[in-house]
Amino acid sequence: MPLVGGQAVLEGVMMRNGGAYGLGARLRGRIVGERRVWSSFLSDRIRSIRFVRGFPILVETLINGIKTLNRSAELQGEDDGEPMEGWHLALTLVASLFFAILLSVVIPHGLTWLLNVAGVSGDVSGVSFQIWDGLFKLLILVGYILLIRRVPEIRRVFQYHGAEHKTIHAFETGRPVDVDLAAAQSRLHPRCGTTFLLFVVFMSVLLHAVLVPLFLHLWQPEGTFVKHAGTLVFKLALIAPVASISYELIRSTARMRDCVCTRLLRAPGLMLQKLTTMEPEREHLEVALVALKEALGPGSPYEVKTVPYERT
Repeated sequence: MPLVGGQAVLEGVMMRNGGAYGLGARLRGRIVGERRVWSSFLSDRIRSIRFVRGFPILVETLINGIKTLNRSAELQGEDDGEPMEGWHLALTLVASLFFAILLSVVIPHGLTWLLNVAGVSGDVSGVSFQIWDGLFKLLILVGYILLIRRVPEIRRVFQYHGAEHKTIHAFETGRPVDVDLAAAQSRLHPRCGTTFLLFVVFMSVLLHAVLVPLFLHLWQPEGTFVKHAGTLVFKLALIAPVASISYELIRSTARMRDCVCTRLLRAPGLMLQKLTTMEPEREHLEVALVALKEALGPGSPYEVKTVPYERT
């Protein structure tokens, strides 16, 4: 059985199956579906190297995710209809990475520095600084999700997110997939990107607690500002290994057989998914099934029962 993943988009769902993805979207009362090639710049060799492949796969997924969001907006008529390519895509990618780095690295470090000045946190070379830094990361992540949940359009995206998970669970049963089977599944899934973000937070705390003190032991700058600036640069350099390790961990926990230890490992990520998913309605599941059918492609041995839809 192929390993299918997905993503919620504007009024729709994207499902990926190997080198192709299917997009299902609801447009003014009707459903449209299409199948497209997954844009990849990675060789099979890179994809096979554990603890290296994670970060480049993350970048590739982000690029395709932005393209898919742009396509869903195009279908909804919310842009000029021009596909996002070239420098437009590069600029969007850079802006997304800058925003992510600001929220997950720069601001948490700055807030912890303020605690250090106030005498609450230890020095940047100590473990307590990295623990506070990780706590701020987690609070910013949860606070951001809680904030955007209040936006009606985002709430619908979160419903499509839940529909995506339910449909994947239904597909993984090995039975013919229909709306009723999908509706009976959990809206939480262990391979979700939300769980990945939580793994990244915890892994960054562990690596920073060990490597930042070692880094500052080997490099002893004069001046507080230079010390913190150098530490920030070092943390940026650790983004790739943190992401790669987190990628392997989420894959490993998703493959583990169900037991008490596995449930404990998955629990934090699944709890966070309760914020990034909402219980979908039948209309959301119908769109997710179209995306899955398109992702599997013509001639697939797996049966997916969809409502009538238009192929673009």
